[in-house]
Amino acid sequence: MTTTTSPADARTLGLAHYAARAVLERVLTRHGLVFQQQIVLRPLALAAGPVDRGQLAADTVAALKTDEDSVQGSIDELIAAGLVATDASDVRITDAGRALYERIVQETSAASARIWGGIPEEDLLATGRVLTLVAERANAELATTGR
Repeated sequence: MTTTTSPADARTLGLAHYAARAVLERVLTRHGLVFQQQIVLRPLALAAGPVDRGQLAADTVAALKTDEDSVQGSIDELIAAGLVATDASDVRITDAGRALYERIVQETSAASARIWGGIPEEDLLATGRVLTLVAERANAELATTGR
């Protein structure tokens, strides 16, 4: 594989994002999920207990820069599929949801190791700092322009 070195920019970031996302989406498609559903399911799988539905939706809206109706729809779809259960205003992952999440993590781990493996630690640290700064600046821009 040949890689060329060029300065990071929005295009490079976007291409990397969509390439990595396509790898994940292949796995999700095999399991009948879409990207946004997986983004909703992950914090439920990592939580120690039930999560406030409103907070889950707000966190997902903020992370994906999407609308609340769309996120609430994803939560409803996960509930209908039996992957998430609801108790009043809280939601929690079901055993079926946890098993599916663990299968997805297992299936994507090998690809992630191939994608990220061999990149020097100092490069990953520098990239992490730059991407964090870009995200902060983009979020600030969105806040000033009304999204």
